[in-house]
Amino acid sequence: MEDNKLPANPSDHLANERTFLAWIRTSIAIIGLGFVVVKFSLFIKQIALVLNSKDTVLPNKGYSTQIGILLVTLGVILTLLAYIRYRVTEKQITSKSYKPSFTLLLFITLAIFAIGCLLIVYLLPGL
Repeated sequence: MEDNKLPANPSDHLANERTFLAWIRTSIAIIGLGFVVVKFSLFIKQIALVLNSKDTVLPNKGYSTQIGILLVTLGVILTLLAYIRYRVTEKQITSKSYKPSFTLLLFITLAIFAIGCLLIVYLLPGL
């Protein structure tokens, strides 16, 4: 029997599924973080209304809603990309022609790096 005719190893398929689930967990965490960031912004606005005191100094940064929405969007995009990558890898395992996806990893790394930098700038006092 030729090497190309051998069935793919079941452990390869199971590893692909575990990787997919890890990407899904990551996307859920990013979506959750975005949700918390947006809700924290609303919480700060509510505290400002409740306290409504001239002596109360609250941060006047209005970008947390946009950052939160950006995080939720990134999480949703990551979910879609994880599924696409899972299907591509499944076909590659079956045809025994696996190639890693450096583009996907670079995209996710740069997106999370950029959002992290935005959060650092946002959280720095005096900016």
